[in-house]
Amino acid sequence: MKLLKPAIALALVAALGCGKKDGAGPPVQDSTGRDLSLAPVDSSAPLHDVPAESTPPATTQTPPPPPPPTSTTRPTPPAPSPANPPAPPPAEPAPAPAPTPAPPAAPSPVTRSVAAGTAVALTAATEFSTKTHKVGQTVTATVAADITDADGKVVIPAGATVTLAIVELAVSENKSDSGKVVLRATQVSFGGQSYDLDGATTSVEHQLKGRGVKAGDAAKVGAGAAAGAVLGRILSGKKKGAVVGGVVGAAAGTAVAINSADRDVVVSAGAKIVIALQSLFSVKS
Repeated sequence: MKLLKPAIALALVAALGCGKKDGAGPPVQDSTGRDLSLAPVDSSAPLHDVPAESTPPATTQTPPPPPPPTSTTRPTPPAPSPANPPAPPPAEPAPAPAPTPAPPAAPSPVTRSVAAGTAVALTAATEFSTKTHKVGQTVTATVAADITDADGKVVIPAGATVTLAIVELAVSENKSDSGKVVLRATQVSFGGQSYDLDGATTSVEHQLKGRGVKAGDAAKVGAGAAAGAVLGRILSGKKKGAVVGGVVGAAAGTAVAINSADRDVVVSAGAKIVIALQSLFSVKS
């Protein structure tokens, strides 16, 4: 009950305050005599209301959307049609040609020489004689063996062809005459090349071939017979001696004719010929 009384009193004061007009009626008092009317309010005074600091709402950052997934499936090309033929595949590039290696440098030519005076053995290639050839003509022969330099290197190979000019070629005029044949080497050929050569023969293998008794030789036979007949007649004093002397003289004349008859000089194929170099011979190889 004690608590109910103040509450009722407050309700009454509120009711009285609401019904009270400004400046009208007596002041309202509570049971203790206190004035419960509201004090006049100065509406012209400025208000010092300070708004309460408000904390802005926290903003949550939205992450960017993930990128769309990348498709590994290639788009299907349109089907070829006569109006839209398929494009040809790109041509593959041709492989680069392999570099051509540089050719090796050619070796420097080497000069090989044979000194003057060197003997060169040859073999006659064909037959020639005083009956078939004359001075100024040429014959050929082949080198019988390799000709080497001081180091043993081949300068003129065996089988090389040598050209020989006929300098002298004379028949044998009597039995004691062996005839004459002199040759001079002018050129040698081998390996598809020809080189000048200066060589003179030191020996030429040859034969003598008789020509038989001819008109000139017959005179020798007749002269012998006549001389024999005269001598027989003188010695015997009879005709018979002249005849016998003629026969003997003819035989003697025949022997003289045979011994004095001309004979040809013949160099057969395969005959041995030796020349001596007259000057230095050199080749490059």
